[in-house]
Amino acid sequence: MVAIRDAHGDELDVAAAVMVDAYEQYIPADAAGPLAGYREEIRDVRRRLADATLIVAEDRGRIAGAVTYYPDARRDRAAPWPAGWACFRLLAVHPVARGRGIGRLLTEECIRRARDEGCAAVALHTTELMAVARAMYERMGFTRVPQFDFEPMPHLHVLAYRLLLSPSS
Repeated sequence: MVAIRDAHGDELDVAAAVMVDAYEQYIPADAAGPLAGYREEIRDVRRRLADATLIVAEDRGRIAGAVTYYPDARRDRAAPWPAGWACFRLLAVHPVARGRGIGRLLTEECIRRARDEGCAAVALHTTELMAVARAMYERMGFTRVPQFDFEPMPHLHVLAYRLLLSPSS
């Protein structure tokens, strides 16, 4: 059984390694410049803890996945989200743990927390390369909000999605 919970302090390095492993297929091994920097940003879970919570999926005593959840999306330095929204970043499932619904469980936890906190919406960014993740988000009711798309580097278009949680958003 998979348990979804906040990461413990002694698990941060393991969770960071899981996140990097999950994103490796999108970052060439010989990446330099911004892509190499992105790998280090993924690994730096401690920096994000000032503004966010690291949520992990524990399966049989091992960290199988993680996500960074921002209850106030404006604290996510990657994008200018509106007030009243939550967001999550860097949802990651270790390659050997994929296909078992762990990504969905982590996403559902972010949605639950956003609802409990009275947020109007929960938002995320992804890319065309992440087709499996995009399909999952769309099945869960997330819709595109292209006004929040951005390009962090040439030829990398980052797509914005949100899930409305209340009629006022």
